Amino acid sequence: MRNPDKAVRGLGAGTLALEALVLLLAIQPIRVVGGDLSGAAIAAIVALAVACVALAGQMKRAWAWHAGTVLQGLLLLSGLLHWSLFALGVMFALVWAYALHVRRVILG
Repeated sequence: MRNPDKAVRGLGAGTLALEALVLLLAIQPIRVVGGDLSGAAIAAIVALAVACVALAGQMKRAWAWHAGTVLQGLLLLSGLLHWSLFALGVMFALVWAYALHVRRVILG
């Protein structure tokens, strides 16, 4: 690999960008199928998606990886607003853990 640091940053940024997209696209199906989705839950989803996009652009900074981990915890906590947000939080926490593992393996 020519530039492993850049490849790992791309993995983190791609993971966060995909998470933002999934969060935003999940609003309507959750409202239709999942039942009662409060305004607070929708605001939390939008805020988390914006945070994902902002962090995706900051992956070259070391603190962004820690902030991404905190973001996964916040998504899990948003499960208190709706159970499906907790399910998304579990899935993306696992994906983020894998990205951290790949980062550790490649960068040492």
